[in-house]
Amino acid sequence: MSEHPPSTLLHSAFYRFVPIADPVATADALRLLAGDLTGSVVVAHEGINGTVAGTLGAVAAFEAALQDTLDGALRGMPFKHSACATAPFGRLKVSVKPEIVALGLPDTLPAPDEHDASHLAPAAWRELLARDDVVLLDNRNHFEVRLGCFRGAVDPQVHNFRDFVAWVQAHAPAWRAANRPVAMYCTGGIRCDKTAPWLRSLGLDVFQLEGGILNYFRQLPDAHRDWQGECFVFDNRVALDTGLRETSTTAQQVFDESHPDEAWRLQRARRLDGAGD
Repeated sequence: MSEHPPSTLLHSAFYRFVPIADPVATADALRLLAGDLTGSVVVAHEGINGTVAGTLGAVAAFEAALQDTLDGALRGMPFKHSACATAPFGRLKVSVKPEIVALGLPDTLPAPDEHDASHLAPAAWRELLARDDVVLLDNRNHFEVRLGCFRGAVDPQVHNFRDFVAWVQAHAPAWRAANRPVAMYCTGGIRCDKTAPWLRSLGLDVFQLEGGILNYFRQLPDAHRDWQGECFVFDNRVALDTGLRETSTTAQQVFDESHPDEAWRLQRARRLDGAGD
């Protein structure tokens, strides 16, 4: 676990879709920049996706240095912060992978646009939730939805992302025929940014929650009005409430060992290797 007392730790989550010519060299540079931080960072030709934790000063220094890499292409990248009662990671892992979020979508889709008009700030998202023609789609794993979700959200029962693809393809014709827009959300926004161009290719009108669930909790003190349960996070804290406070929920309470996909996740959590997800 981290050498820092848990009460001093800050968790920072970030991502950006930006072309990276040499992911291996970028990953090497990030390992040096991170210093004593712990966490998980993924680098690919399509961009960077990471979560790190450390003291307030160490996290701030890393964020500033990170935005000066890649010729400044990461400047202005949002960082989502939350405090830590438990050290969220045990070590730092920087990986080079084919995608920064593995969804297996067609390569011919337009690049994700993190700033297009489909992104709704939390207050505008709340107004959208009041409409009765909207399909409120949870773009996360089934175990995450089971722990907590927006009231009225549809759970596609995702255990593998291909489940999400097949489920949307089966329902898209009816949504198109009824002119129903899709309001899609995920934890931090990255799944929705990656998925939105594909949904549009199916002829759907798509809205996204800007910054995801974590930003909604941060921006709206009364987020509990719209949210039921807790929000799963892929680190040792397991779950947060709408005030971004760690709850007492354990991995054993989150995962269903009778399902193979959740059983291996529970085994990994029990190892407490701190690699993140």
